[in-house]
Amino acid sequence: MSFTGNTSQPISTNAAYILTDSRQVSFPDQSIFFAIRGERHDGHQFIPELYLAGIREFVVEEAHLSEHLRELTAGWNDAKIWTVPSAIRALQKLVSGKRNQFAIPVVGIAGSNGKTIVKEWLVQLLSPGNRIVASPKSYNSQIGVPLSVWNMGQEHTLGIFEAGISQAHEMEYLQPVMQPTIGIFTNIGTAHDHGFRSRKQKITEKLRLFTKVKKLIYRKDYTDIDEEIRLILKPVNAFLQTLSWGSPRSGADVQVTFADRKDRTIISVSGKLGTHYFETHFRDEASLENLTHCLVFMLDYGIPAATVQERIRHLKPVSMRLELKEGINHNYVIDDAYNNDIQGLSMALNFLDQQEQRQKKAVILSDVLQTGQTPFELYSSVSKLLKEKNIQQLIAIGPNISGQSELFDFPDQAFFPDTDTFLKSFSFHSLTDSLVLVKGARPFSFEKIVQRLQQKAHATVLEINLDALSHNLNYYRSRVGKETKIMAMVKAFAYGSGSAEVASLLQYHRVDYLGVAYADEGVALRQNGITLPVMVMSPATPTFDLLLQYKLEPEIYSRSVLEDWIIYIDKQEKGAYIPPIHLKLDTGMHRLGFVADDLTWLIEKLTENPSVKVSSIFSHLVGADEGVHNEFSQHQYQMFTAGAAQIEKVLGYKTIKHILNSAGIVRFQDFKLDMVRLGIGLYGVEATGQDQNALQPAGTLKTVISQIKYLTSGETVGYSRKGQIDHDSAIATLAIGYADGYDRRLGNGVGKVFVNGTLCPTIGNICMDMTMVDVTNAHAEEGDEVIIFGKEVTIIDLAKAIGTIPYEILTGIGDRVKRVFYKE
Repeated sequence: MSFTGNTSQPISTNAAYILTDSRQVSFPDQSIFFAIRGERHDGHQFIPELYLAGIREFVVEEAHLSEHLRELTAGWNDAKIWTVPSAIRALQKLVSGKRNQFAIPVVGIAGSNGKTIVKEWLVQLLSPGNRIVASPKSYNSQIGVPLSVWNMGQEHTLGIFEAGISQAHEMEYLQPVMQPTIGIFTNIGTAHDHGFRSRKQKITEKLRLFTKVKKLIYRKDYTDIDEEIRLILKPVNAFLQTLSWGSPRSGADVQVTFADRKDRTIISVSGKLGTHYFETHFRDEASLENLTHCLVFMLDYGIPAATVQERIRHLKPVSMRLELKEGINHNYVIDDAYNNDIQGLSMALNFLDQQEQRQKKAVILSDVLQTGQTPFELYSSVSKLLKEKNIQQLIAIGPNISGQSELFDFPDQAFFPDTDTFLKSFSFHSLTDSLVLVKGARPFSFEKIVQRLQQKAHATVLEINLDALSHNLNYYRSRVGKETKIMAMVKAFAYGSGSAEVASLLQYHRVDYLGVAYADEGVALRQNGITLPVMVMSPATPTFDLLLQYKLEPEIYSRSVLEDWIIYIDKQEKGAYIPPIHLKLDTGMHRLGFVADDLTWLIEKLTENPSVKVSSIFSHLVGADEGVHNEFSQHQYQMFTAGAAQIEKVLGYKTIKHILNSAGIVRFQDFKLDMVRLGIGLYGVEATGQDQNALQPAGTLKTVISQIKYLTSGETVGYSRKGQIDHDSAIATLAIGYADGYDRRLGNGVGKVFVNGTLCPTIGNICMDMTMVDVTNAHAEEGDEVIIFGKEVTIIDLAKAIGTIPYEILTGIGDRVKRVFYKE
């Protein structure tokens, strides 16, 4: 083994791939791992398993290279380990060195909103005539930027990267990594305001990306941006040329106006770049701003206006996320149909690898475009990447990949020249019980394939943000620390979100336990590939066979259940697997559990039956979410710890002890014991209300407008004529009703939905399958998207409106509502 000490010498590696997540190994023999220590994770602990996986180059932080790790790695004679003060800074320095090798134009994009859209659209618009290297998805962080720039190669003619920061001084590290020659500052908003003293400071910090650019494009209507460019940026970048655009009154170099037509927008451009008119189907303000940044860039880049118009005519909305959906034939479909490049394919395959719902893995893949590699080199890499991820079925679509079919050797594979041929001739019955990744470049229109593979067509959708779930999990982890285990509750269909899908994410993030209400919920998890320990809270005696068969662990809460369990396990063959149990003590909830008077009997039974193994002892706080019950919560804790101590003394071994739920984790950290149970907090609802801003809403319920009617004052809407019209109104009928989980109590103006930036009240009674709302002020059209709850209308506000709790709203969402799981 070779150790390189803490030194200013640069890291020297021939690795083709940089790895920062131990769970995403693809080419171990060509990878270097950077062990990053963060607030909620520590990459150093995974170094041994990565060595076993084939990694031989590691960058570790000196402060976190423990004696145990030094001793463990002492025998690794074929490994090289660099020790550095900061793995992130070492990563950035390594990539900066590689960036210095290239003299191609590089576009750097910064701002509060729209960075990823502008980047993706520029890639679409500039791909003809260029070989572009760009950030995948929204990789714009201290780690994401270097990982993106690392992909730069001799074949590329243009780079397009975005950079995001959340606090001061971060951008000064990203500038040397990216070294943009052209800058675009999209806008400034409230995102990450808490990381800066003021809005001006945030602008100044973002401008650090542009200290060496030759040209900067920005919107002059944002006067605070314009001022900071003049006062701060220009004095430190003497060669800077600015190209501003804005409304005619802004005094910008390029004047822009937007004229709204019924089905399109006319963009008028005049000034420094000449006079031009462009048509687009985009009509919302954010899209028009993003598109104008692209138009100004293209015109300045020398692309003729007629060519610009032709290219924007085919511009499509950008999907910046991987979506997991239920499919036909018992499949799950991962929808990543909007682009296809090697890095994006690797990311999508890593996401596929995280899913446990099906054992068989299939990929529907288009040609990979604009790589600059020869077809043999490119598809050799693609084939190897698919092999690394154990793909069993490959469906390849496109002339280029089909022309290299001899490079692929999968148990089940087929090649098609184009998407239409595939849709017409493929036997969809042959694609069953699989996780199916649909990964296609835009020209192949793979959205047609996704539509064919989806199971449910109901227009109402519950979208589950897997990144938000991960964020919320990490927040609670930070509250309890690394030494305390987490049991995540996925009962009641994971609070309406989807048990198998949520459990798969939790397994990927290495939670310690899962909790379900009934045995059949646990069985479903096992059948979907979940191997984590699972506690069953209500184990009926007839389900004991299932507990053994699927290795599920019962909660034992009463004398009768314990006696039934003892009788049952005594009948099992000697040496057979017997799940451990979880003892529930009733300390005041008075729902389920052994009361104080049961303890003597319980201890006797456990003493008489040593074959009963106890995994954990737990209780439940009655009023953890309200300060008025603090004294009683303290009393419960004391009762519980005393009772658990008595039981452990008799058992002769330590058990896992837990009493805190989501609210308790926030308010009673001293009670965290060995494990906590995370429930509603995982899904973005902080039960106490005091730390709600620390969480992200995990679910967004959406529907569409089915029809709009224009009614006059005096008319009525809905059953029993409850909806009284007192002004000329536009009334929209939505494709959601109480059968979908939109409560009847939300009718007649109690509920409000979000339509095109406007809160619109319900009118009339909620129907079984439909809801009517007043969209008079929303400029709405049939087919428009409607947010029932999410960031704009919170589930907490929705629950308060009808005097209930968010749990009821979430768990009440009907089965016919399609669940879509996505990762940004």
